[in-house]
Amino acid sequence: MCGIVGYIGKQEAAPLLLDGLRRLEYRGYDSAGIAVLDAGEISLRKRIGRIANLAELLHEQPVKGRMGICHTRWATHGSVTNENAHPHTDQSGALVLVHNGVIENHSTLREALVREGHRFLSETDTEVLAHLIGKHLAASGEPVTARRLVDALRTALQQVIGTYGIAVLHRDVPGVLVGARRGSPLVLGIGKGEHFLASDVGAIANYTREVVYLKDFDLVSVQADGFEISTLPGGSSGYEISAVDFKPQDMTMGEYPHFMLKEIFEQPETITDALRGRLSREEATAKLGGLNMSNAELRAVERVVLTGCGTAFHAAMVGEHLIEQLAHIPAEVEFASEFRYRNMPLPKDVLVFALSQSGETADTLAALRESQRKGHRTLGICNNVASTIARESDGGVYMHAGPEIGVAATKSFTSQCAVLTLVALLMGRIRNLSSSQGLRMLDELEALPDKIRSILSLSDHIRSIALKYCHSQAMMFLGRQFNYPVALEGALKMKEVSYIHASGHPSAELKHGVIALITPEVPSVFLAPQDGVFEKNLSNIEEVRARKGPVIGIGTQGCRRLEKICDDTILIPQCPDFLSPILNAVPLQLLAYHTAVALGCDVDKPRNLAKSVTVE
Repeated sequence: MCGIVGYIGKQEAAPLLLDGLRRLEYRGYDSAGIAVLDAGEISLRKRIGRIANLAELLHEQPVKGRMGICHTRWATHGSVTNENAHPHTDQSGALVLVHNGVIENHSTLREALVREGHRFLSETDTEVLAHLIGKHLAASGEPVTARRLVDALRTALQQVIGTYGIAVLHRDVPGVLVGARRGSPLVLGIGKGEHFLASDVGAIANYTREVVYLKDFDLVSVQADGFEISTLPGGSSGYEISAVDFKPQDMTMGEYPHFMLKEIFEQPETITDALRGRLSREEATAKLGGLNMSNAELRAVERVVLTGCGTAFHAAMVGEHLIEQLAHIPAEVEFASEFRYRNMPLPKDVLVFALSQSGETADTLAALRESQRKGHRTLGICNNVASTIARESDGGVYMHAGPEIGVAATKSFTSQCAVLTLVALLMGRIRNLSSSQGLRMLDELEALPDKIRSILSLSDHIRSIALKYCHSQAMMFLGRQFNYPVALEGALKMKEVSYIHASGHPSAELKHGVIALITPEVPSVFLAPQDGVFEKNLSNIEEVRARKGPVIGIGTQGCRRLEKICDDTILIPQCPDFLSPILNAVPLQLLAYHTAVALGCDVDKPRNLAKSVTVE
């Protein structure tokens, strides 16, 4: 959450910084600010609201300089005000800082600094960090140098508890930009005669093709013509220069009005990419070398635990069904935010999967580390090959879904489900699935992209249904077995982008309480493909109809019985039970999207939400 961009080099900084902020706006859009250093003076501009508001201020009050930092905020400590917007200065006003993360002991530090005479202008934990660095920098009374700035930063960070990705500049050190990270991503972009800092490589992909993904407890001192990376304790830090793995156009909407719609329509290609090179017809199984586990080690697994947050948690629930049905291995799902606080009794041969689109989700990363601390092999399923989860896990599978800019996850959910299907197929073939069963699964997996295309062709039909129900005060989403997690995901999408209260339930639980909510004003969306519980779902639909509740049915093409008893239907291609979550998710994504557009909502930047939750 929140976005950072820093620049030092030969060009005017403000246009580059502002462009980077626009590319990071999906990470936070409560407020934004910029600080540029020129001729020994820092020019600081802040505005609440979107990046456009800051751009307007910069047009009215331009800034000049060839080094600077900027930030787009998702509020944690302190309300949305100009005073709480980043960048923040220290007591002297000579040091300026932007920060992602949370300083957990900020109150204690603030109280101590106030007793020493410090005066704070904001409610933020970030300003406390700026003052703390400034205090240590001023302690000796000596002139400020690049080395002393790094030393002061190191001393201050050793006093803080929490997470941070920061960029710092000082009025008296015009040739140096300083950064550090712990628990919040920070990337160094390498150029010719210029360098960048950013919280997301997408912000700087237009300007550099080489980056260093900083590790936790790295400090970096950046000049226009070079950089030096050290560790928080003070030693040197090894680093690897990586190529930027996506193109700047990946961050644009192209012909689509919103990123969310673009990403929904990209799913035939993202599913293809998730499967590419991983299907072996010769062995009738999946090939996942990144797991770093032999067949013998996979066969020895006695239990699987999957953990994630939000949409990734729902994908993990799908994975639980997949692994139990296809591989006959007991599986369970845990919220990543609860995993490290529980004391779960787990067998020694447990395998843990941590799911995160960004690979930087704070709770999921903490769960991964807790799992490894207890000696469990822990694998990652994520979309960012350079993310912290990708680097720290014992192995894993990349989704290859490409950048996901829309805050509401769409293509990442179906890609996660596809990857988990491959995992379940691999583990199933080792244990109990025959070669012929494996080949049939490969056939069905290869047919997925075309089936998704046929669902996407129903977009206008789904839009007409959305217009019919868009003014509902509440909606219910119901499904069974593999499709209960999809009901939860459909409800989440509706809540996220349209702000309609929506809840997901197992269909069979209808009569155990939630049926009390049925009224003519509350539509129910039933996931009712022709599977083993189809008749049960029809019975539940009849219960809703008997109470005059409108029903939207998501079913299988050619299913006349569903069409007869539902007010509206969306019929999708036939598929096996284990692949139905991938197909059924797509019409629910379109339903949420078209509902939100009809209501005039900002679907790519829903209120109070931001992409990549890097704070707890």
